[in-house]
Amino acid sequence: MNLGNVVVLTGAGISAESGLRTFRDNDGLWEEHRVEEVATPYAWARDPGLVWRFYQERRRQLGSVVPNPAHYALVDLARISEGFTLVTQNVDDLHERAGSKGAIHMHGQLRMLRCEGSGISEERMGADDLTDGFAECRCCEVGSRMRPDIVWFYEQPMHMEEIYRAIGECSVFIVVGSSGHVYPAADLVTIARRRGARTVLVNLEEPMNVGEFDEVHLGPAGDVLPGLVLDWSRHGDQK
Repeated sequence: MNLGNVVVLTGAGISAESGLRTFRDNDGLWEEHRVEEVATPYAWARDPGLVWRFYQERRRQLGSVVPNPAHYALVDLARISEGFTLVTQNVDDLHERAGSKGAIHMHGQLRMLRCEGSGISEERMGADDLTDGFAECRCCEVGSRMRPDIVWFYEQPMHMEEIYRAIGECSVFIVVGSSGHVYPAADLVTIARRRGARTVLVNLEEPMNVGEFDEVHLGPAGDVLPGLVLDWSRHGDQK
């Protein structure tokens, strides 16, 4: 595998290895809540207090986790690639804390809040921003209520034009820790493969779309990915 232009898509699995819960457990609940209760625009309209408290707890939890070896391996991969784009479904900041630059967060970021009036996003992680009381924006003359800057179910992912452009130019497409359940992210490997990219999977178990991958490496990303990157850096290809 020649490491030319590389695009990497990361999913919840890589964050789970740092101790963050994945978006939906096997019982269909997300931290004891049904998705419909906390992760849709309809839930926000119906009970904004519940949704706000749920995301505030997740925002506070960011301080209790650290990047794992898979996050750092992606920093190393960027250094040995001719071109590199990191796309993540994850809303945490572990890639940035590991040293990755310019990660594209297609589902938003927990560190950010969005003004309901102007639509402008702000990074808001001060102590006063992490309470259970609603935050107000700094962009409006009279402060407007802010919502989590997160793409909820039934909303469109962010930066899709940029993501599709990067995939159209890549020679290698790597997926790390994604279940293949969530669309349009699950379709990106299909698009990359049809455009001639070599497709590589690093995942704990086979995802639903495993047939779209030319290479499949199963196991914890923190165990598997550093070795692969080291091998690629030494030999320039992966047999």
